[in-house]
Amino acid sequence: MTDWRRRLLAIALCWPANAGAQASSPSEALTLEQKGDLEHAARVWQAVTEQNPRDAGAFASLGVVLSKEQKYPEAASAYKKALALNPRLPGIQLNLGLAEFKQGRFEAAVAPLCAALAVDPNNMQARTLLGLSYYGTKRFAEASKHLELAANSDPANTELRQVLAQSCLWAKKYSCALDQFRQILEQNPDSAAAHVLTGEALDGLGRTPEAIVEFQAAAKAAPAEANVNFGLGYLYWKLLQYDDAKPAFESALSVDPEHAQALAYLGDIELKRNDLERAVTLLKKAVQLKDDMRIAYADLGAIYREQKHYKDALAALQRAVKLDPAQPDTHFQLGRLYQAMGNRAAAQQEFSKVRELHKKADDDLLEKMSGSPPPIQP
Repeated sequence: MTDWRRRLLAIALCWPANAGAQASSPSEALTLEQKGDLEHAARVWQAVTEQNPRDAGAFASLGVVLSKEQKYPEAASAYKKALALNPRLPGIQLNLGLAEFKQGRFEAAVAPLCAALAVDPNNMQARTLLGLSYYGTKRFAEASKHLELAANSDPANTELRQVLAQSCLWAKKYSCALDQFRQILEQNPDSAAAHVLTGEALDGLGRTPEAIVEFQAAAKAAPAEANVNFGLGYLYWKLLQYDDAKPAFESALSVDPEHAQALAYLGDIELKRNDLERAVTLLKKAVQLKDDMRIAYADLGAIYREQKHYKDALAALQRAVKLDPAQPDTHFQLGRLYQAMGNRAAAQQEFSKVRELHKKADDDLLEKMSGSPPPIQP
């Protein structure tokens, strides 16, 4: 029981006995709460706040009971009224942050949790909730700072360590992510997810051959996971090892025949092997399933240009550029198309863009596989 609630109980014990048959008292509410009759306790606290609308402790107590009933929107409202009356009421910022967090209102939870930490920097509940709230708002660098302190205070909490590792990964703090995933693997060496995430961190550090080893371990542990096989194939593809990449993509498709990314990259391999008919079949199916496959549109544009289907080529390449304007290879293909169409000015403009970009941006395996980080459960 917090200090302010102890004081409230002491006040309740001094509540006048002749307060009136209809009057509600804190002692009645506290007794009902202690008996577990939360519904009636909430009603009494509501009545107390109506009788004493300047009583911050009563609003705070109403919030506590409503939270216990999992009525978090109403609880948050009560806590805000308590803070408006007494901003220094101990513990209420944390309670408000928790009520907002439980609703999945992660942005709204940040301010009260920061306030709670400012009062007590050693409060690990507040720090953990703040880290998770930052994660929920996709502010991964800030999340990792708080979650690292929380995880270090609770080394056995693998779930918390995994969210920390994910935060580091999405913040592109790959060394931090790698350290965390290795600790997770020490506890569970057969975790396919941990092997995948370790591989993503290694790839982010430019250690793609080591990442392949991790994905091979993940594929061995979970051979029926289409995304694992795709990730392995993508790493081989990235290293131009197409003979190894192709069976990995085919394994992904054997599990999920509509895996759009596997179809697109398998189509790219067939293009590189000059099997244009097979490539077009795969690439067209990929974009039908997923309309944001840049590589598929770029490859289709290149094939249509070779086939002199300039209108189709232009539509495909323009779509590829729109999906990712920073990829030089698409601008180069578009420049070649404009050349073939006799539009020299447009061609030169595209080739100038290629020179401006000057080096091919590395596609990120993490984004290829995930698209967005896994959500947290409030």
